[in-house]
Amino acid sequence: MKSAARMEIAERSTQASPRRLARATGLLSLLTMLTGVFAQGFVSERLVNWSDAAGTAKAILSHRVLYQTGFAVYLIEMACQVAMTALFYVLLKPAGRTVSLVAAFIGLAGGIIKTMSRVFFLAPLFVLGGAPYLKVFNSEQLQALALLLLRVNDRGAGVALVFFGFYAILTGWLILRSTFLPRILGALSIVGGAGWLSYLYLPLAHRVFPFVVSVALLGALALAVWLLTAGVDEAKWKERAAASVSRERLQ
Repeated sequence: MKSAARMEIAERSTQASPRRLARATGLLSLLTMLTGVFAQGFVSERLVNWSDAAGTAKAILSHRVLYQTGFAVYLIEMACQVAMTALFYVLLKPAGRTVSLVAAFIGLAGGIIKTMSRVFFLAPLFVLGGAPYLKVFNSEQLQALALLLLRVNDRGAGVALVFFGFYAILTGWLILRSTFLPRILGALSIVGGAGWLSYLYLPLAHRVFPFVVSVALLGALALAVWLLTAGVDEAKWKERAAASVSRERLQ
């Protein structure tokens, strides 16, 4: 009975519109990049000075609305990331169901880690908020604590990038063997993912960050634009999906 249900679901996947699925995936991928760039580049980088705890605290309190907006945009980024990961699993499943599933779980793990790290981005607002119970600390201690929490947020995001690196490598490999997407997009994804693995060793990551982020964003942007404009080769996608259903029936 369960086997029949699985077959019915698989058959429905071959009847879905892969081009529409690709465009939704591309749109979510683009939104993930845009929201991430805004929150990181126009909020965090503008307000946080890693060598000046007092200046950072003053900037956060002076731009409280902008800071809270940055936090909200970070959460929107992660919501788009999770949705994109789920849709990309469906889109790449015909190229390799098991690998696509493993990639999705790794991508979701990265999303969870990064989302939880953003709690530490919000925490300085409480530390610097002037609550009566915080009077046991002097202002210098509170400012140092706020900067420490931001550092934990930053390190948590770095850990998530390692997971996103493995995710990009696996999805890139699936694109390479898919036949329904250009192989160059898979190659760019693998190179970008390998770059994110530099966060396994932070000193190396800091040295190569400009190169890594440029390559990774180029690959991700190229894939998002392709999915939005060209989608996938529907005939080849449905052929691979039908072949996947046939293999499951034989099992």
